[in-house]
Amino acid sequence: MTEPVAGSSGPGTVVLEIGPGIGALILYTPAEMDGEEIEISCDDEPGARRTHSQVRPRHMPGETRYAAVYPGLPAGRYTIWRDEYSPAAAVTISGGQVSNCRWPG
Repeated sequence: MTEPVAGSSGPGTVVLEIGPGIGALILYTPAEMDGEEIEISCDDEPGARRTHSQVRPRHMPGETRYAAVYPGLPAGRYTIWRDEYSPAAAVTISGGQVSNCRWPG
């Protein structure tokens, strides 16, 4: 039996793989930040590489919100960066959960 092949997903579609020790972050932003890439880094690992995600429109029933989504983050405390040198916010990621944060200001 052959299964049908799914077509491509729409822009901004994300699959979150979470579980023991692994969580995810949804960072809500103003619409004006559409297309910007926002970096985060794990505070528990000094000198950790930053990872980034692009802000995209997220279409929901009755509204559109703008957010950057960071799937598959090891549990821990993270810094969200405004630019190369300035932190914008801090968030804690818990395993098996999706954390939410709003862009400050």
